[in-house]
Amino acid sequence: MSDIFSVSDDAVDRMAAENPLLATYQGVSGHDHAWPDLSPEGMQVGADLHRSIRADGLACEVPDRRHQLAQDVLVEYCDRVIENFDADSHHFSLNNIVSAHQELRFVFGSQGTETAEDWEAVIERVATVATPLNGFRETLEEGRAAGHTVSRRQVQTVIEQGEVAAGDRSSFHQLEEKLAAAPFDGGPLKARLGEAIAEAKAAYRSFNDYLTGTYLADAVTADGVGEERYLLATKTFLGTDIDAAATYRWGWDEVERLWSEMQRACAEIDPDVPVSAVIDDLQTNPAYAASDEHQFVELMQERQAQALSNLEGVHFDVPDQVREIDVQVEPAGGAAAAHYVGPSEDFSRPGSVWYPIAGQEHIPLFREITIAYHEGFPGHHLQVGAQVAMGDELSRFHRSIAWSPGSGEGWALYAEHLMGELGYLERPEYVVGLLSSQLMRACRVAIDIGCHLDLPIPDDVTFHPGERWSFELAYKLLTERALEGHESAESEVVRYFGWPGQAISYKVGEQAILDLRAERSAKDGFDLKSFHSDVLSVGSIGLDLMRAHLVS
Repeated sequence: MSDIFSVSDDAVDRMAAENPLLATYQGVSGHDHAWPDLSPEGMQVGADLHRSIRADGLACEVPDRRHQLAQDVLVEYCDRVIENFDADSHHFSLNNIVSAHQELRFVFGSQGTETAEDWEAVIERVATVATPLNGFRETLEEGRAAGHTVSRRQVQTVIEQGEVAAGDRSSFHQLEEKLAAAPFDGGPLKARLGEAIAEAKAAYRSFNDYLTGTYLADAVTADGVGEERYLLATKTFLGTDIDAAATYRWGWDEVERLWSEMQRACAEIDPDVPVSAVIDDLQTNPAYAASDEHQFVELMQERQAQALSNLEGVHFDVPDQVREIDVQVEPAGGAAAAHYVGPSEDFSRPGSVWYPIAGQEHIPLFREITIAYHEGFPGHHLQVGAQVAMGDELSRFHRSIAWSPGSGEGWALYAEHLMGELGYLERPEYVVGLLSSQLMRACRVAIDIGCHLDLPIPDDVTFHPGERWSFELAYKLLTERALEGHESAESEVVRYFGWPGQAISYKVGEQAILDLRAERSAKDGFDLKSFHSDVLSVGSIGLDLMRAHLVS
């Protein structure tokens, strides 16, 4: 009988070969030149692969809890993939943020560019991007023929993105700048890269023609996806089933509670002006900002180093490999928000936090301290890095591929909360930043569930009681309660509408960890460091699995 760790090792290689994008993101070598098959046939092959891996995993003996965790994680992951394929979710995979349209461009940010060999792989990928794009179009067309289309809002947003991808401001041109700065003579590769970029831009132009000329006319007008698709999505992201109505009510209770706290926090900064005026000052006053991207990176690197030095051994056990963290500036045209990229399997590429601040000369700091703890240490960097560093304690699949936003994003939001508890938000404006972050995640719960299930706003809240959701109301909640800027709020709402279920994973996951901590702390001998070690020891897994493995 096979060992679950051997099956999990093989699963990484099998999944990497089937999906080279996954391989690049996870640092699995040998696939950086290739693309996945995104056609209907390719989708079927992928689903069949996961069925096979699932069966192999279930056939293994699990003599102890370590083996049981490895099996549970592998089977849960495969279950989610299979469930989504059987529900035709791939027909609805067009949106403004995480569809193939974006991933085929963003993958180059995680691809090696240090050697001429690396650039051979980059150029081959750029030159052949039409192949996966055409497969993706076939899948969307199969869905359109079956009456499975996404909303017009998502299609129009992707069309706008496609115009950029096919034009003079295309992110592909950033590769030319990278090649020019490479630590070797990139001259012989320059012409080939230019030709490849021209082909890639033509591929995106052709895809745009399909969206505008064929797909858009059949796109649905409603932004919400309805109960069936929504509950499948939340189970995928959380690893648990939710009571949508109860979670919606709780989300609103959190919005109301946090808004009251925000009003008090802003009054400590200036009691004579409204919250909006305090936020405006924090956004525009040079006293609350870094003067340029270089100063900002230095401040964030110092903040990460301080947190790691002070908390290691006191509240966290930190593996040696995780003590290195990079702070990087996202190239122009990349992701619009700060994000974390985990280390490669062998830690030759350290974990890094990327900030979209290229060329900025005024960078407000009041929110960035909390973001640093969320994306870096002790948030994503500690959790992801510890998971990779656990070596044989976890399966290779668990270390390198398994990721559940419920516990993953939940831990990062918990890290924000914890750093506030521990006194690391030492200035009043940093407390405002934490509350702003928490408010945004609470608003996400209200918007995401309310819009997709068409639930009314409760009659007893202070924001438009009893009204029905619309894009405008969702936007207004983010600007008036979460204090998001206009452009950010608009982008966020489009994201929630196109990526159902993901937005609630932060707040719901954080609450699951806080609930578990409360249960533990009620017992004799509770130790916070031990609690953190236990949560981190199971890695990022579904909330039901997390509870099953930590409560016994």
